Amino acid sequence: MTAARTRFALESTTRVTELFDRQSLDRLRRVVALDEHVIDRDDRHSLATAADTEILITGWGAPRLDAEVLQTLPNLRAVFHAAGSVKNIVSPTLWDRGIRVSSSADANSVPVAEYTLAMILLSAKDAFASAEAFRRTRQLPLSRPRAGAGAYGITVGIIGASRIGRRVIELLRPFDISTVLYDPSLSTADAAALGSTLVALPDLLRVSDIVSLHAPSLPETYRMLGATELATMRDGATLINTARGALVDTDALVGELASERLRAVLDVTDPEPLPIGHPLFSAPGVILTPHIAGSVGNELRRMGAQTVGEIERFTASGILDFEVHHRDLAVIA
Repeated sequence: MTAARTRFALESTTRVTELFDRQSLDRLRRVVALDEHVIDRDDRHSLATAADTEILITGWGAPRLDAEVLQTLPNLRAVFHAAGSVKNIVSPTLWDRGIRVSSSADANSVPVAEYTLAMILLSAKDAFASAEAFRRTRQLPLSRPRAGAGAYGITVGIIGASRIGRRVIELLRPFDISTVLYDPSLSTADAAALGSTLVALPDLLRVSDIVSLHAPSLPETYRMLGATELATMRDGATLINTARGALVDTDALVGELASERLRAVLDVTDPEPLPIGHPLFSAPGVILTPHIAGSVGNELRRMGAQTVGEIERFTASGILDFEVHHRDLAVIA
């Protein structure tokens, strides 16, 4: 059988080397006919000469695979997305043509869950406020954590039993921390099987010392944490958002931070990026990180390795362990 003609559609050649080390590229070459020229979002010329492509490896910077682009790829059989969400590149035409789609979202969920765990533990320890006080006062006794600091016996509320939400619950198991979970798609038994307790959203906000967002960005989740919901959170609680900024009413959150009633760790914001001078930059009690919870640096290789393994399975048997179906778009990030 002739090896499937395979191309990259990424933002740059540099991205290929970040995702795939030499060993991974050698594995690819053993199972496909790999053309290592990279097609970026604006590279219409290369698309026009890629009609023999059967497998497309996409990632950040890939063109949206709409009807116009797919006309130039009549032989395309499968798309392997070496990144998280496929929402920015897929179109109904893909599935109408029977083209299969796989995503590395599972691999990308690992560092997000790790980041979340780290922020939960540091927030519980009052590490950020203590570090800031120490920097400002340079006085050790005045910089000690507040009396209620610590992770022993706290409750963490997980909003959304996504891949990441489930991983966070799993990572928290060795600690003396209880979790409660809100996800309208789950039953009480489902939550118990994950090692958590299913509750309504207001109840989660009311009892949690730390609330971590892991829900997808959908019309029904837009600003799911508005002024009313944020006001329900207990005094001194911390909100962690690694999902999507649009899940939170930013203005309402700024108000809660300004009053120093709540704290927040935000890896995503709405808008994103924040304009220069936005009040979040100067709000007390907030840690802002520049959308780094997902795969960065050497973590990109995990997504590359998953992609290679998925292509190996597909070319050998047609099996995809991480397949994305059209119906999945209604519930995934």
